[in-house]
Parts: sequence; C-alpha cells; structure tokens
Amino acid sequence: MAELKTRVTNKSVAAFIKTVEDKVKRSDSEVLVKLFEKVTKEKAKLWGTSMIGFGMYHYESTKSAQKGDWPLTAFSPRKQNLTIYLMCGCKEYTDLLAKLGKHKTSGSCVYIKKLADVDIGVLEQIIKRSFADMKRKYLKK
Repeated sequence: MAELKTRVTNKSVAAFIKTVEDKVKRSDSEVLVKLFEKVTKEKAKLWGTSMIGFGMYHYESTKSAQKGDWPLTAFSPRKQNLTIYLMCGCKEYTDLLAKLGKHKTSGSCVYIKKLADVDIGVLEQIIKRSFADMKRKYLKK
C-alpha cells in the first residue's frame, strides 16, 4: 500500500506561523491554534510543510492503496484562504455552516478569507463536533 506523503513533523508550529507573509492570516493562525487546542485538548503539530493538525488516527483508504497517520482535525493558512479541514466532510455540518458567515466549502475543506468574516463561536462548535465525530469513528476503545 502507498504511504501518505504528508506526515507529522517535529518542526515548530509557532516558527511556521511566523513565516506566513499575510499579517492577518498570521494573526488569525495564532488565534486558530489556541481555539483548536482549547477544543481538542491536543497540542498543535505541523504536518508536512503547512498543515497544523490536532490529534491523530490511522488512515487506510477504501478507494486507493493509501494508508498512514492523519490528523483528526487541522487547518492551514494558505495563500488564498485559511483552510479548515473537517475530516468527516462538510456535508455532516451543513446546519452549523449555514450560521458560520462568509466561507466556501469543498469536500472536507472550509475556506475562510479571514476570521473577522465568520462567527468564531459557530466555528468552535464545528471544530468540536467534527473532532468528536472523528474520535468516535476512528479511536473506538
């Protein structure tokens, strides 16, 4: 089976965020790290070169030969948007996404230009529910 290319690293999340050129995205990323850590009770880890992930589960695709470890939830300060990763898919959270504010979605990604465009309380609920859903699905005990 093919291994996932994006893996958890031991690189500093804070150092990575300092490299984000856009001042607003850099500041928003600092806020998001605190929010995700509060909601997930997990320490932020840098995955690959630009994904900040929280928690981890073992992934084995049913559609391809990929397998490996992956964050339970994550975000990335991309050039165009802040990308929030809802690993169960956005369709699971349409009720909350309708209340979020200005955003776009695609598959498992929520795209936000800046945090000022959305309701942080609703975003917190989305992250909380998505994280709990992933834990329930993949970390059964």
